[in-house]
Amino acid sequence: MRLVWALRSLLFVLWLTATVIPWALMALVLSLFLRGQKLYWPTMFWLKIAIWGCKVITGVKYRVHGMENLPTAAQNTSAVVLAAKHQSTWETFALPGFMPHPLAYVFKRELLMVPFFGWAMGRLDMIHIDRSKRAEAWNKVAQQGRRLAALGVWVIMFPEGTRIPRGKAGSYKNGAARLAIETGVPIVPIAHNAARCWPRKSFLLRPGVVDVVIGKPIPSVGREADELMREVQTWIEARMRELDPEAYGLA
Repeated sequence: MRLVWALRSLLFVLWLTATVIPWALMALVLSLFLRGQKLYWPTMFWLKIAIWGCKVITGVKYRVHGMENLPTAAQNTSAVVLAAKHQSTWETFALPGFMPHPLAYVFKRELLMVPFFGWAMGRLDMIHIDRSKRAEAWNKVAQQGRRLAALGVWVIMFPEGTRIPRGKAGSYKNGAARLAIETGVPIVPIAHNAARCWPRKSFLLRPGVVDVVIGKPIPSVGREADELMREVQTWIEARMRELDPEAYGLA
């Protein structure tokens, strides 16, 4: 069985490689003429192709619960901060594909050096930071976050900072809560069990269904960052035990 998974995973990696190069070149050319949302949607289309290939080639499907908790199309100027569990590559690829509104990731600037993929990411209106310079990084997140919130863009952050092994909880940093308070927008927690199918730091995928749960927006006005992030963490980690009880020794 693992040999079959390995072969299908290899095909998927080849699929990603074959599709990312023309996509990235297209994004670079389009960036000469388009900005903002006009550039976002055509470039994000590759992520939909990647997740489609993941489903067809490796058998990894997904279900999304709680879409009604997001601002609707009629509220497309309503900004939020999304705070998501981070345990796989899957969620970084999948979330923009089913979100009804442009997202701006906060990500480490080293990703800009990844051939083709990073080059294209660098042309999008997102927030790339030097994590070794914490004060400078936060100032950039706050400054750019305010600007993006004023445009109605949804900023997405992974409070744990890095991919966490399945069944574990990382140290939740309060940056997403601080940004929500700074901009006066709600914070939306997101939980998922993607590592069941696509483990961290691995391209050996196994068939299955990834469940994504989107929580109700949590108001940030008048809150303290640490307290707000504890509420986000409590919600996410409670959902994780419901989504993947086996990983937490509950099954």
